[in-house]
Amino acid sequence: MNSAQFQERILGIQDNMFNFALMLTANREDAHDLLQDTTLKALNNQDKYIDNVNFKGWVLTIMRNIFINNYRKVVRNQTVIDQTEDLYHLNLSQDSGFDSPDGTMTVKEIKKAVNSLNTNLRIPFSMFLAGYKYNEIADKLDLPLGSVKSRIFFARQELQKTLKDMR
Repeated sequence: MNSAQFQERILGIQDNMFNFALMLTANREDAHDLLQDTTLKALNNQDKYIDNVNFKGWVLTIMRNIFINNYRKVVRNQTVIDQTEDLYHLNLSQDSGFDSPDGTMTVKEIKKAVNSLNTNLRIPFSMFLAGYKYNEIADKLDLPLGSVKSRIFFARQELQKTLKDMR
């Protein structure tokens, strides 16, 4: 296939390429950018295309790979790496809530809400929060496993109702 035929074929599937790019990015501007990058890369690598291969599939594979590589680059740039000498420091964001009095008040309110639960719900839930597994709680409290799971579930529901105004 010569260069003119290749360009003609790639222009012929631009609509399909845009629809696929839109499906990947869910944003028209990003889809246009991805379409442009893919077209450029396909034109630069036209010598690697083999005539008996599905042309549309080849181009869409290029597009998908560009999208995946760009996504990985964004994720890699957002990753925080601890550069301190002592690796035990926590990298908390400024809005974590732990430094403010409001944050500590919220913890107190949560503890108060947990303590206000019915004893049948509070004890299994507190044990679960302490790290006990469902079967360990069931053994300690001499309850069926299903009862323990449902009590923890109901405790969560009660806490969500109680703490709803905190959101």
